[in-house]
Amino acid sequence: MPLAIFVRFDPKPGKELQVRDELMRILDPTRAEPGCVRIHLFESTRGASVYFIHSEWVDEASFDAHPGLPHMVRFLGLIDELIVHELKAVRTKQIG
Repeated sequence: MPLAIFVRFDPKPGKELQVRDELMRILDPTRAEPGCVRIHLFESTRGASVYFIHSEWVDEASFDAHPGLPHMVRFLGLIDELIVHELKAVRTKQIG
C-alpha cells in the first residue's frame, strides 16, 4: 500500500521566500527518486505564508531512504533554522 506524507513548514518572519526557494529546490531531485510516486508543494492562500508538502511513496522503505540522499541532507541541515516549529513528517495511509 502506498505511503502518503504530509509536512508543514511555518517560516520564521523574514524567511518566507528562503523557505519557499529551498522547498522548490528539492522537488525535482525527490521526483527522480525511485520510490517517489509524486510530490507537490502548496502555499497557504490566506494569512501568513505557510507551505505544505504532500508526497506519495511506493512503501515505507523508499521514504526511509529519502533523508539520506544528498539533496535532503543539505535541506535538512538548514531548514530547522528557517522554520518556527520542529520539522515533522506525518506518515499516513488513505482510508477513503
